Amino acid sequence: MQIEVGTVVSGKVTGITEFGAFIDFEGGKTGMVHISEISTGFVKDIKDHLQVGQEVRAKVISISPEGKISLSIRRAEANSGGDEEARDNQARKPAAKRSSDGKGGRGSAPRVWQGQNPSPKTGEKQSFEDMMAKFKQVSDEKMSDLKRNDSKRGSVGYSRRGKG
Repeated sequence: MQIEVGTVVSGKVTGITEFGAFIDFEGGKTGMVHISEISTGFVKDIKDHLQVGQEVRAKVISISPEGKISLSIRRAEANSGGDEEARDNQARKPAAKRSSDGKGGRGSAPRVWQGQNPSPKTGEKQSFEDMMAKFKQVSDEKMSDLKRNDSKRGSVGYSRRGKG
């Protein structure tokens, strides 16, 4: 079997580390699943999700020039629709956030920016440029406040800059 990016392979977990798990699959090849690619949710301990000897399906997400194969269990499950956690999360979302097709907006038209709510002062929608100008103004004000407070702290002997 030719291994290519995007292929879903089946294999057996042969080793677990704190950063990922190693999977042996057809043809004597070995790939690694990083901890971030094990599940759609947060993975604190890999051993809560995988055990050595367990059969898994994983999607090939990259192959390095040295031949190292990176795998993703969560992407393979998402393609097959077998991700129970994602379905549970979808069921917990409020009905108003889901589209009428029940897919949470995946099958609906893309969301396009329509401007912000009407401006409290004028009652008309703000343009993107107006919102960016307002954001920059607020950001500059916050930065000057931070610098002012930092200079007050600096007088006590604290400095962010290293002595060179």
